[in-house]
Amino acid sequence: MERDPVGPGQESVWDYPRPPHLERTDAVVVVRLGDGELARSHRALRTLETSHPPVYYLPFADVEMTRLTQGDEVTWCEYKGAAHYWEAEGVPSIGWSYPSPSPGFEALAGHIAFYPGRVSEATIDGEVVRAQDGDFYGGWITSRIVGPFKGALGTSYW
Repeated sequence: MERDPVGPGQESVWDYPRPPHLERTDAVVVVRLGDGELARSHRALRTLETSHPPVYYLPFADVEMTRLTQGDEVTWCEYKGAAHYWEAEGVPSIGWSYPSPSPGFEALAGHIAFYPGRVSEATIDGEVVRAQDGDFYGGWITSRIVGPFKGALGTSYW
């Protein structure tokens, strides 16, 4: 695996830490589903983890939570704890949240992350996000992030 070159104003996912780091961002994050906005926030949190594009977590207060239903699926993250999944308008597991995050990630309580490939469109400061390859991870790829990224076929053991 060879790292992609980093240009001005870009971040390499290979410079992100492991275990992950959580940080606030004032970027304008918008999630659309169907014809309307599902969420809009300038108070998102993002997780940065080696080999992964950032995942953006939006406060429930900035999400049309009436359009979401909590599903039955629960998975475990070794760093963040038990993730509970949400459904929206016939889209299963459109996003996830951590109702009781592990120590160090308490700020994620009351926030939800969306899979950019399962919504109509996701943007960061107006730039359309590209979904991370694969079905497991929910990273948000923009022109400001370079890889290569974990998730594609053949990257399981990175």
